[in-house]
Formats: sequence, C-alpha cells, structure tokens
Amino acid sequence: SVDGQFLNCFPDCNPADPEPFAEFPFRRDHCARIELFQELFAQFPDQLKVKRYRCFSVQRHIVIFFSVVMLSLPVKIILLFEKSICDIKEYFDKRLPVPDAMHEKMMELFKEYIVVGGMPRVVQEFVNSHNYVKVYKTQKGILNDYIDDIAKYADGSEKTKARACFLSIPKHLAKDYKKFRYSLVEAKATNRKYGGSLMWLYDAGIINFCYNLCEPALPLEGNAKSDIFKVYMRDTGLLMAMLDEGSAEDIIDGNLGIYKGAIYENIIADIFAKNGKKLYYFEKDSKIEIDFFIRYNRTATAVEVKSAEKATSKSMTSIIQNYGVEHGIKLSAKNVSCNDIVESFPLYMAMFL
Repeated sequence: SVDGQFLNCFPDCNPADPEPFAEFPFRRDHCARIELFQELFAQFPDQLKVKRYRCFSVQRHIVIFFSVVMLSLPVKIILLFEKSICDIKEYFDKRLPVPDAMHEKMMELFKEYIVVGGMPRVVQEFVNSHNYVKVYKTQKGILNDYIDDIAKYADGSEKTKARACFLSIPKHLAKDYKKFRYSLVEAKATNRKYGGSLMWLYDAGIINFCYNLCEPALPLEGNAKSDIFKVYMRDTGLLMAMLDEGSAEDIIDGNLGIYKGAIYENIIADIFAKNGKKLYYFEKDSKIEIDFFIRYNRTATAVEVKSAEKATSKSMTSIIQNYGVEHGIKLSAKNVSCNDIVESFPLYMAMFL
C-alpha cells in the first residue's frame, strides 16, 4: 500500500504483465526494511536507489520484492546531524579544515556508524537503547539468519562451502595483504571448488568484491584481474559482530590493533559501493598496496585508508613516483589538508568522493 511517487522507483513495473519472480533469500528483517525505506523515501527520494526488483500480482495486490542500496552514510548523518552536513560538504569542496568541534563530533558519529552499521533492526535497537551489548546481540541474530539462509537456499554441497567462505572473511581482512586466499578457507582449496560459493554470497547481498589492477590506470575495469580480489562485508556492523563481543567499545576507544585498519578499510569499501562505485585496488609483488583506486576528476586516483592520524604511506609515495599516478587521496582521522598531488580528508568525507 504505497503512493504513486514511491512506485516511480519501479519504472518498469507492470502488474498486468509481471516479470517472473526469482527466488532469493527472504529474511525476517525484510518487512522492516520496506517500512524504513518508505519512511526515508518520503524525506530523501533522491538519496535512496532501488538496485533490482521483481514484481507479480497476487489476489489483485501488487507484490514487489526489491533490493535497495541500504541505508548509507550520507542518509544516516543527515538523520543524526542534519544541519551540519551541508557545511561539511562546503569544507570539502573548498578544501578547508573542518572546525575542531564539528570534526570531533563527525568522527564520533562515524565510529558509531562503523559499530552499528545499516541493518534496520540494528539501527532501531541502537536508537532505542544506545547499548552496544544489545546491538551486538541483534547483529549476531542477523548473522545467524545469514547462516540459516545459506543452509536453506544454497544448493547441495554449496551449503558447507558458502558457510566456510563467509566465516573466513575476518581472517582475510586481518592479513597485511588482504587478497582472498582459498587456502584460508581450506588447505589446498582452489577457485574451482569455492568460486561459486563466493558468488552465492555476493548475489545474496552479503559481500563485495574488490579487484586487483594489473596497471593503476584508466579504464579501471579494463585493467582489473578477475581472479585476484579482496572480499569485504557489505555491512561493517556485521563484520564487527563477527569479532569478539567487546570489539564495539574497542573501535570507539581506538584500541582494536591490526583489525582497526581492516575495519576502516571495510567501511570505506562499503561507502564507495553504496555510492555506485565498483571496487578496485593495486598490489604489486607484496611490496606495494594501495587500498582503493577510483575514477575521480577524470583520473585514476589512489585512495589510502589510515586508522591513525599520523600514519605515513610509503605505497602512496611509490605509486606516484614510479607508476605515473597523478593524484592521491588519504582518508584518516586527520582533518582536511591538501597539496597539488595528495589530498588528505577525514574518513567521513569518503561519501563525497
């Protein structure tokens, strides 16, 4: 029961000639997602995008199953910090430092977003309780739903393999070089055995792929290696819940060790993907790795993600000096600072790239 403006999200929807419904995992939180989407759509119709859908008629009702680009950082910050978002965008556009008090508040909200993520049930629990233990329990429930979905919907032998791939994600992100290695799932495992399981997780909306580039140059897709990639969770809050129960407080306090860098990298991948970017990175001979490459201002731009304010980047220096890359961006907890080649922005400004 929705109005005509909401149905404009589905421009090809024709109940008289419905498209065949394609079965996909249906979880208990989908109804909450639909309600939340309708509420947000009324306020921000240009910021929520339908990714794919199927529709058909049942007893004179239009039934629409759809996948939405889930609650993204720009929308969350507008909801939590509505007045300041335009000011922050202006500081970004002018390459000016954000006032200290505003910067500290944005970093606080950004860390909360990392911990909570964008799953509607989890967001509602955090709004109601502001209790990270309850948030964690809600996230664990959703993770268990994912595992149940794998057991229910994956075919035959894919059940065990998809589950093993899913549970291996934190191990991969803890490595210095985060390329997905089938051997971390099972000794001597190969793409032939597990490649289909990863695609099942991608199609189910659980993970994102980030492909290695043979050359850090445009066109990025043309230079991508389809067989060498990293895997990120599509919801960083759920990644947090795959770690220890106290990890939420650790990320808020900045005490998560090696996983802090992995979590920050995952949230930037999540933001880029929700903004419609396909994910790429560059790694060469285990000596140089740039976390992401994006097309920005018509050039191949290197993006480094740092969990500390004062972290240096030898890889960024090397990629500019030795590979002809003309522009780099560093995302960290540090405020805005720019030169002609490398620009530094706070992590929360990734939404503007």
